[in-house]
Amino acid sequence: MMYLAHTAHWQFLGLMTGFLAWILIMAATGLNEWRLWFVDDVSVVTSGVAWVGIWRACFYSHALSGIENCRGIGISDTFAPAEIHVAQVLMVLALICGLVGNISGAVAVRMVYFSVEDRRNMRLVFVLAGLMYLLTGTLCSVPLAWNMSSVLNNSSIRFPPEFHLPAAPVRQRVG
Repeated sequence: MMYLAHTAHWQFLGLMTGFLAWILIMAATGLNEWRLWFVDDVSVVTSGVAWVGIWRACFYSHALSGIENCRGIGISDTFAPAEIHVAQVLMVLALICGLVGNISGAVAVRMVYFSVEDRRNMRLVFVLAGLMYLLTGTLCSVPLAWNMSSVLNNSSIRFPPEFHLPAAPVRQRVG
């Protein structure tokens, strides 16, 4: 069975790629720059640009206290459109599925490289890791595509007054 460890380099590369993708999904989940809003009224938003993410909306202002002003967007906020709530849930589920895929991939690669005597379930563990990676990719692609569609349609968000943002931007860009 020593030959198996010499041919498992592609599986190890797949595990490293899955781990890197999981880190990138974590970064994308926490970013504020899902949408870039360009606004006309620069009295409050002095930079003319606001960043709207799935967890908060931020902008630079010299008129308000502090340079960067951010307000959180929760899953129970009624002003946020459905795509933001769906993105919050699906991105967290993608992180969880990616973690399960990384753990099962690491177990499978460990079974190959360290000659675990019980090799009956090795293929099953590799298949589980691959399916978790596919599910992770699907779960994070849906919010990204929905956000892209909303930006291209110049969809608006009716922010409450404490956000100091207009209901609709002049134009939007994908962040």
